[in-house]
Amino acid sequence: MFDMIISGGTVVNANGERRADVGITDGRVAAILSPGDVAEARTVVDAAGCHLLPGLVDAHVHLREPGLTQKEDFDSGTRAAALGGVTSVLDMPTDDPWTATSGQLAEKMAMAKGRIHVDVGFQAVLSQDLSLLEGLLALRPVSLELFTADVPEAFRFNTMDAVAEMLKRLAGRDTLIGISPGDQSILEGSGPRDGAGDIAAFLASRPPLAEADGVARAVLAAAATGARIHVRQVNSAIGVSTWRRLRDMADATIETTPQNLFFTAEDYATLGANLKGSPPLRNARDVEALRAALSEGLIDIVATDHAPHSPTEKAATYAAFADIPGGMPGLQTLLPTMLRLVAEGVIGLSELVRMCARNPAERFGLARSKGAIATGYDADILVVDRRRSSLITNAEQASRAAYTPFDGWSIPAKLTRVFLRGQEIVRDGAIIAERRGAVVVREV
Repeated sequence: MFDMIISGGTVVNANGERRADVGITDGRVAAILSPGDVAEARTVVDAAGCHLLPGLVDAHVHLREPGLTQKEDFDSGTRAAALGGVTSVLDMPTDDPWTATSGQLAEKMAMAKGRIHVDVGFQAVLSQDLSLLEGLLALRPVSLELFTADVPEAFRFNTMDAVAEMLKRLAGRDTLIGISPGDQSILEGSGPRDGAGDIAAFLASRPPLAEADGVARAVLAAAATGARIHVRQVNSAIGVSTWRRLRDMADATIETTPQNLFFTAEDYATLGANLKGSPPLRNARDVEALRAALSEGLIDIVATDHAPHSPTEKAATYAAFADIPGGMPGLQTLLPTMLRLVAEGVIGLSELVRMCARNPAERFGLARSKGAIATGYDADILVVDRRRSSLITNAEQASRAAYTPFDGWSIPAKLTRVFLRGQEIVRDGAIIAERRGAVVVREV
């Protein structure tokens, strides 16, 4: 007898869809049953006519704890994730202090326990202090993050030689190196002139060329060293084109974000501070290139770069547009925005699962438990009813940012239930089981 059967739905995995019932025991998928198979369970959930998706894995999230909890914390950020169908959050290391030592990583893991609504894996930052590497690796973070520009000097690898030397040290190790592409020399050379502080100056200070050069250097360094890398959010046509030409040279993957698939720099005129982030939004041609790459399968992962700030911080007056705190919330809207891309015919449901569940789980060391509805996997399952519609609103956002750039958008589908390891945690837009998440690490 199963603990639970979710019956009558269509199971969606990265490799396709099939009508099936899902048997769950001890928090894991115990069987995928064909319609009509006779089975008993203590609880039966009727999902007739709905689609069952694996819980999403967001590979690029800033939960802001420790040190920046006026912006977000473990409770509020993972609450937003649960309500949006993201059952695994991979947290970035740029808090206060940055997560650079084994002690800081261990403390962060301990702080999260008992306070998270979904599972959370942590990412640590690489610094110039090479003595820290072994201690970090021993705690099995889901990635080690390498920055090439726009960060404090202690964490910046701003030459090809510096990047290659660090990758050489990590080649062959059981880890993934996330690389945020950029070129410090281009950023410094493209800075505002004559005190300009408007939107145009901000855009000019971070040109697509810096991204493309960063992508190229990351892939070439990985090819030369044999290291496994993941390139963080690409958002320009020239960046995509560079990736297209070089990606087969190395063990490398790449991501983009929902905001880069919908908004352009022209939207700063209306949404202003609420859209300000880095890299800056580009033009319509760049959005078209990203969408084409998504349809083609050239983009491996869609993640949110969920980076909230308090409403007070975003609403304050700043001398220059560049000074506005960069980043926006995204966890609660990842699934709805991806479903909108499905409705627009840009991708299919299986591609959604591939980019937002299977690929991030596989790449970040969670491939045996996350990213699929399959026997032996954690029963992290979303019930999506495509016969119903839903509306994204600021009022429903759980993040401390208290807004979403997608406010007012209609989505031709509705997330009705969320299960985390077989436990229903969300029903019809409300949390019904509190803080059931666990800290996860790279699987051995």
